[in-house]
Amino acid sequence: MKEKILAEIQKIEEQYEVKICLAVESGSRAWGFPSKDSDYDVRFIYVHKKDWYLSIDQKREVIELPINELLDINGWELRKALRLFRKSNPPLMEWLHSGIVYYQAFSLVDKMKMIQDQVFMPQSALYHYLNMAKGNFRDYLRGDQVKIKKYFYVLRPVLACLWIEKYNTVPPIEFQTLVEELLEEGLLKQEIRTLLERKISGDELNLEPKVTAINEFLEKEIIRIEEYTKTLSGQKVDLTPRLDDLFRKVLDEVWS
Repeated sequence: MKEKILAEIQKIEEQYEVKICLAVESGSRAWGFPSKDSDYDVRFIYVHKKDWYLSIDQKREVIELPINELLDINGWELRKALRLFRKSNPPLMEWLHSGIVYYQAFSLVDKMKMIQDQVFMPQSALYHYLNMAKGNFRDYLRGDQVKIKKYFYVLRPVLACLWIEKYNTVPPIEFQTLVEELLEEGLLKQEIRTLLERKISGDELNLEPKVTAINEFLEKEIIRIEEYTKTLSGQKVDLTPRLDDLFRKVLDEVWS
């Protein structure tokens, strides 16, 4: 499959006259709980030629390929990526730390990682993951019968919040790492491990009776995290000049 993805990346570079700096897996495969029918969610950062940036017109900053049952591929242009990086955008941070890297070139990613701690805004990340958890819990996990596989789409953002609260750093993208690092041994952890084993083994995990231990944990933590976020400050040093410089250096590097 990697060969097919690399072939698609090469086609994108040729068709759009761009260079790709990073292409990674960003979905359930990167999170560590793929299903047997999971597609490949490929995300990438790309750079146009210098003349593309010397224009009075606003141009599209996203490349999206048609989605099929196997591949979902889209990417962000470098300036867009750096603007989102400046805002500590959680999905972008996850791209930078994906454990499944299909392609990486040039120095962009290494330079972004060098300053990520200065960019990272805990409050912004907490709100992102909290809102994700609240929305998925509301949509999927109320009632006596629930969509069991949706537990992962609430557990993962809740655990990401707990990581940020504990370590004040970008949370790991892998679900298993969050579980093992943050949860004590006991019923809750065992219930989560059982669901994870079932999902990875190919169980459909459709409507089933809710798992009380997990539901109670999620309800309690969502309420507590929401209160915790109100105590944080969102102020951060403006790194725009440094990111401007990074943009220019990467542009020179890629097209020298």
